[in-house]
Amino acid sequence: MKILLTGGAGFIGSHTCVEIVEAGHDVVIADDLSNSKPAVLDRLKELTGKEIPFYHIDVADRQKVDEMFAKENFDAVIHFAGFKAVGESVAKPVMYYRNNIDTTLTLLETMAKYNVNNFVFSSSATVYGVPERVPLVEGMKTGCTNPYGWTKLMIEQILTDATVANKELSVVLLRYFNPIGAHESGRIGEDPTGIPNNLLPYITQVAIGKLPQLGVFGDDYPTHDGTGVRDYIHVVDLAKGHVKAIEYAAEHKGTEIFNLGTGTGYSVLDIVKAFEKANNIEIPYVIKPRRDGDIAECYADPVKAKEKLGWQAEKSLEEMCRDSWRWQFNNPKGYDE
Repeated sequence: MKILLTGGAGFIGSHTCVEIVEAGHDVVIADDLSNSKPAVLDRLKELTGKEIPFYHIDVADRQKVDEMFAKENFDAVIHFAGFKAVGESVAKPVMYYRNNIDTTLTLLETMAKYNVNNFVFSSSATVYGVPERVPLVEGMKTGCTNPYGWTKLMIEQILTDATVANKELSVVLLRYFNPIGAHESGRIGEDPTGIPNNLLPYITQVAIGKLPQLGVFGDDYPTHDGTGVRDYIHVVDLAKGHVKAIEYAAEHKGTEIFNLGTGTGYSVLDIVKAFEKANNIEIPYVIKPRRDGDIAECYADPVKAKEKLGWQAEKSLEEMCRDSWRWQFNNPKGYDE
C-alpha cells in the first residue's frame, strides 16, 4: 500500500513511518512543521534507507491536499496532524476546533474524490473523560474534560457517520494512552517546542540540565501516592499498532475502535523513580497545583486490540525510560543540533 501520513514528521508519525516502511509499504508525509522539525526527514532516510516523499503543507488547505492526492495515488491515510496540548486547548478552544476538525473534513472530502477508502485516525484516551472505572474498555461511555478531547471525540463521530454513508469506507479509531520512549537508535524521538506538556520529555530535559526541576501537577489525587496515574506505552509499540490497524482497515469496512495501551497504570512519581533507576540519574521535582482538564487515573483494557489486530505492547517501562534518555542524551538540543 501507499500510505499518507499527515503529521508524519511528528513524534508518533515519524516512528510509525519507520515501522510502515519496515512492513513493506510505501509512505508519503504531509506536515506543516508547526510542531516538528525538517531534520526528522533526514533521520527517517537514515533509518529506512529510503527517501520519504514530503509535502510541506497545512492539511486543512484543500487545494494543496488535492494536488498531492492527484499526484500520489494513495491507498490509505493515517491522520496524525493536529494540535495536541490539553492546557493550550483550554486557553485557545476555537483554534483547536478549527484546526483539528478542518484537517479531517478536508481529508475526507479529498479521499472521497480520489476513491481512497482506508483511514486510521489518531484519537486519544481523553475521549473517555472522567471514567467511572478503570481499566477503560472501548464500549464505555465517552465525554471530555477539555477542548482537545472534544475535537478527538467529534472527529470520531464524523468518521463513524462517514462510514455509515459510504459503505466502501473503512475507518479505524486508535485511542492512544501515553506514548513515551524513542527509537532504539536514538536518532528520532520527542522534541517538543518550549516547556514540554508531556511527562517524559519534561523528565529528560531536567536530566540533561535544560530545565532545573520537574513540575508534578497535583499530589492530592485519589491514587496510591497522590499523583496522576496513566498508561505509558512505548512509542515503537504504538507505531507497530498503526501498521496492524492500516492492514486491518484494508480488509474490513465500517468503523472499529481500539485502545492502544499496556493495561498497566503508573503514577507520575512511579515514572520518576523508574527513570532514576534505569538511568542512574536523580530527578529533582516540585509539586504544583493540578492542571485544568486532568483526571486522576486512566489506563487501558487492551484485550480487543490483541484479539482483533493481533497486537500487544511488548516493551517494558525500563526500556521506555532508557530509550527516552538515550534520545535526549544523544540530542541535547533535540533536532536543532
